[in-house]
Parts: sequence; structure tokens; C-alpha cells
Amino acid sequence: MNKSIMENNLHNIHLFRAIEAYPWELGKAVEALNYALSYDPENVKALHLMAKVHYEQLGDNETAKRYFEKALASNYETPDIYPDYIRLLINNEDFNEAQKLIDFAKTIKGVGKAGIALAQGQLYESIAKYEDAEKVLKEAKQLALNDDFISFVDTVLSRVKKKRKVQANENRIIENQAKKEAEAETKNSWFQNRLNNLL
Repeated sequence: MNKSIMENNLHNIHLFRAIEAYPWELGKAVEALNYALSYDPENVKALHLMAKVHYEQLGDNETAKRYFEKALASNYETPDIYPDYIRLLINNEDFNEAQKLIDFAKTIKGVGKAGIALAQGQLYESIAKYEDAEKVLKEAKQLALNDDFISFVDTVLSRVKKKRKVQANENRIIENQAKKEAEAETKNSWFQNRLNNLL
């Protein structure tokens, strides 16, 4: 057996072990990932999973971002990376980066369009663009091919609608307050003018 085939098999064995262990046995998963990356430092699957370990389990967003970037640099046509990386960017409040990645992800063949639409909806929700969020979340449901996904989107949609109502109520209160202040100002200026005319 030639050396490169043997190394590839070893790499795959370690990668399979990491996939099998994640997220229940993190120690084993990380050890297997380190072995896999030592054989092939540019393996997209291993880099992606290492990014998820740092993001989802360790809360180390900056290290996770570096692994996501390495994975995309290794092969930007890997569709699975985009939803996870976009979610990290949104949660990290890197909204401009998230929008750019969403726009780019839409051009990738095989990317889950429903998942990207969901990510767009979550980005809009995060920046309080609730009307835009509702629209794109409805689109995500239309693109979905999975009942569990549709159910999840319904939950997100329900939350966004509640936030939109709260925002509308707050806007009404602010408008009413501004009207009252303007009316009070008008009355005061009228009264002041009357006084000035009398003096």
C-alpha cells in the first residue's frame, strides 16, 4: 500500500472518530481532530468540526472564526460550513460580515437555500428589522424540505412577530409623546406671544 493512501486512510479514521464522538465525548473528538489535522491541515471537514468545537462548546468565537476561515480558504464550495459560520457571525454581532457571507453563500451550488434564508431572517431579527425578518422567514418555509425545519422556522417567526408588535407599540408611545410635547410647546409659545403683546 502506498504511503499517501495509508496516510489518507489514517486521516479518515481519525476524522470518523471525531465525527462519531462530537458533541458527546469532546475529549475524544478534539484528540481525533488534532490527529486528523496533523495528517491533513487543510481538510475542510476537520477544520469545520474544530470551528464548531470552539464556537459551540468552548465559546471561543475568535478561534472558531479562524478555523471557519481556514475551512473556507481550503474549499469555499463546501455548503455545510456557511450556516454555522453565519450563525457565529450573527451571535458575535459581526452583522456586516454575516450579510456578506449570506450573499456569497447564495451563489454556492448545493447550499441549503432554506437554511440561508433562515440565517438572513435571524440577522434581520438581530438588527431589529422585524418586517424584513418576517418576509424572509416565510420564504425559508417555502424553500424547506423538512417538517422539523418548518416547525423551527414557525417558532422563530412567532418570536419575530411578538417583537414587531412591541416595537410598533413603543413607536406609537414615542410618537404620542412627541405630539404632546409639540402641542405643549405651541401652547407655551402662544401664551408667551400673548403676554409679550400685553406688555
